[in-house]
Amino acid sequence: MILGVESSCDESALALFDPKVGIRGEWVASQIPAHLEYGGVVPEIAVREHVENFFPLLEQALHGNPAIERIAVTAGPGLAGCLAVGIGLAKSLGLLWDVPVLGANHLRGHAFSPFIGLHSANPGVFKDRMSELLPHLGLIVSGGNTLLFRLGEDGRISIVAETLDDAVGEALDKGAKLFGISYPGGAELEKLAKEGNPSSHEFPRAFPERSKMSFSFSGLKTSLRYRLDKMSETEVLKHRNDVCASYQQAAFDQLCTKTAHALDADEYRSLGLSGGVSNNLVLRSRFDELGELHGLPCLVAEPRHTGDNAAMIAFLAQVDPTGLSDCADDLEFSPSLKLVDVA
Repeated sequence: MILGVESSCDESALALFDPKVGIRGEWVASQIPAHLEYGGVVPEIAVREHVENFFPLLEQALHGNPAIERIAVTAGPGLAGCLAVGIGLAKSLGLLWDVPVLGANHLRGHAFSPFIGLHSANPGVFKDRMSELLPHLGLIVSGGNTLLFRLGEDGRISIVAETLDDAVGEALDKGAKLFGISYPGGAELEKLAKEGNPSSHEFPRAFPERSKMSFSFSGLKTSLRYRLDKMSETEVLKHRNDVCASYQQAAFDQLCTKTAHALDADEYRSLGLSGGVSNNLVLRSRFDELGELHGLPCLVAEPRHTGDNAAMIAFLAQVDPTGLSDCADDLEFSPSLKLVDVA
């Protein structure tokens, strides 16, 4: 049994993973109410919340006294203070139980999260099934990261494209904030967009050319701000759904266009989508269509595994040994740890 610990930002999370069965349990404490009035995550508050939340979660996870053989904890990237709380907890439990403590890369957890459902469906043949899906092209989309990567047959990850400025999740949240929607606004913007016409307003799509494999969302945010500045309050209210739909469409067009360019440039056996923004139903649907168009299975992380979660960290300890470090004594947090640093 592997205990996963996640505390990279504002989610305190634990999970138990049994290699023979799959995820045995998940426990998450959300901090959204604590940060709501500030319009975003406040690091000092997040650290305090982690300290208060982890012990009740641990009592729930250890109910029935499961035999923990390994602990996997997020070591980065993330907020330094938040990472330190999770690592401190993991190291203490490792000493108490005399079990290995493995430092996990948060982004690699997201990269492998679409495969969790595949393992749960049939753990006995998972390794063979996964090998049939490599090389794999995956897109991680969240509030802090937007990157397209290739997962090779040898388990190594290489970056295909990444954002030059803002992450798409940050762009959606900031776009929602311009409409006066409280934090976190991406999900509410999605609801408004459902009732709007995505072709009603024109917004820029960065780097449409195939030769430029990068993302950029700062210009998109600026374009929305200028558009809203030119509209009266009455006009904003009247056209809010349409503008939200068009804004979201522009962001997702960029994601899907670059993914299609990557699929055309190389051979892959599967397509994947993960990270908090992958919970958006429009984006999930568009990726399914991309997979069908290129004759590839599309693996999308389950909704409960799209945000920051400990299940993907525990799962990573089993399926991606190259992505972890066994260092219970000297394990430290690494706020800037890159996706490929531990490949």
